[in-house]
Amino acid sequence: MARTELKVLTRLDGAKTQLYHFKAIVIAGMGFFTDAYDLFCISLVAKLLGRIYYFDPNYPPRASSPQRLRRRQRRRPLRHPLRPALLRLARRQDGPQVRLRLHPHHDGRLLRRLGLSFGSTAKGVVTTLCFFRFWLGFGIGGDYPLSATIMSEYANKRTRGAFIAAVFAMQGFGILAGGIVALVVSAGFKNRYHAPPFSADPGGSTVPQADYVWRIILMVGAVPAGLTYYWRMQMPETARYTALVARNAKQAAADMSKVLNEEIVEEVERVERGVVGGDDWGLFSAQFLRRHGLHLLATTTTWFFLDIAFYSQNLFQKDIFSKVGWIPKAGTMNAIEEVFRIARAQTILALCGTVPGYWFTVVFIELMGRFWIQIMGFFMMTVFMLGLAFPYHHWTTPGHHAGFVVMYGFTFFFANFGPNSTTFIVPAEIFPARLRSTCHGISAAAGKAGAIVGAFGFLYAAQGRTPDTRDRGYPKGIGIRNALFVLAVSNFLGLVMTLFVPEAKGMSLEEISKENVPDEEEEMEMASKA
Repeated sequence: MARTELKVLTRLDGAKTQLYHFKAIVIAGMGFFTDAYDLFCISLVAKLLGRIYYFDPNYPPRASSPQRLRRRQRRRPLRHPLRPALLRLARRQDGPQVRLRLHPHHDGRLLRRLGLSFGSTAKGVVTTLCFFRFWLGFGIGGDYPLSATIMSEYANKRTRGAFIAAVFAMQGFGILAGGIVALVVSAGFKNRYHAPPFSADPGGSTVPQADYVWRIILMVGAVPAGLTYYWRMQMPETARYTALVARNAKQAAADMSKVLNEEIVEEVERVERGVVGGDDWGLFSAQFLRRHGLHLLATTTTWFFLDIAFYSQNLFQKDIFSKVGWIPKAGTMNAIEEVFRIARAQTILALCGTVPGYWFTVVFIELMGRFWIQIMGFFMMTVFMLGLAFPYHHWTTPGHHAGFVVMYGFTFFFANFGPNSTTFIVPAEIFPARLRSTCHGISAAAGKAGAIVGAFGFLYAAQGRTPDTRDRGYPKGIGIRNALFVLAVSNFLGLVMTLFVPEAKGMSLEEISKENVPDEEEEMEMASKA
């Protein structure tokens, strides 16, 4: 026997697309815009930091940041999203608006974006970066489940997938914006302060003003963070949380009446008697394990396997571009020119592969469904990874570099028109209201664990077998070609686990999570009372 649904939830599911939908997309999406800018702009300035603070005139071949710095740069923003994602395992019930207003990442961004550092030594600068990127990662870990849940609970059931995908697609614009800002800043400094290449003058190739380049690039991220903070504070709590978890149907109806511009009168007595949706069992209960245990396993493992490949690709774009000759050898460039070249390559890739992939998902998700987009994405990523790995020596020979970049771009396209979008969308739809943020946070934490494995694993695995093919300070690795095979296997495992992900297209959140269907034990208790 199905339980009665609240009027306010029925109105939300059937509401026409209105201005508040787009407002919610922008407000929730700007968090992802800034998240992406923050996470990926560090790869644009990593080698510049190495030239400025770890200069070694006796090591001209790469002039890149040393092993210790590269490890720290990648570890901080990826490791610490695990903690807030797990700390936010349950929505607090002591106030209906608490869930929307906890955003420490805004504070971390604004502080770090001042461009200041504790001293001008390598130790002081790197310590400063690591400290504020710790809090950046802490905030990003909370932003993932909150933004997804906010949008899923505001949207109607016909376009919910597209709206959540649009929020996540702002990540593509953040990556693109990072590249464009780096291009503009580095181009301006390059034209103003001329310097010889490293091979001609190791010390003179890095002008003192280069220290401003990376600071300005990072500081720009404070602008969207500050703009988003105010609007996040003004958003009311979603009706589903207020009604089903906080058990305040009157407040939910009042909030949504303002949003929908229509009067909604809710029957408060039904909520108090518990005859509407909204289960009380928790994450570690037998009911959750029976209903959603396999779903949670599927969302965590697919996100884990995806991020192994996705983050290793993103963080090491510049290294791969250097290997195939798309970016000249470091010794032939000065410090600022190297930033310009890396930013140009990342911007082209984002413009041609990353951003279109996100918006293909927005357009097609309600036509194809989440399941088939994720299956297709993992399959095509596997195919293109193998297409890069098998003839790797062919792609790295002169005359074939453009083909490698095209193939590499397609892996990003199908990651974003595929599992990178759907692994974010599905956990925000298939779990009950009281555990929706919890389960999304666990899934996101699993993804970031995969990102750590991918980033550190690729960092070491991609090193060559001979000293002249690996970076200074690194042990012998398996090489980029074999590392690409490993990433292909990770993508295939993600495809296999997708088989356990349910389809949510065209259904209300209560129908998907079965919140409007009582558990067997609860149904027997209701029958005995009747």
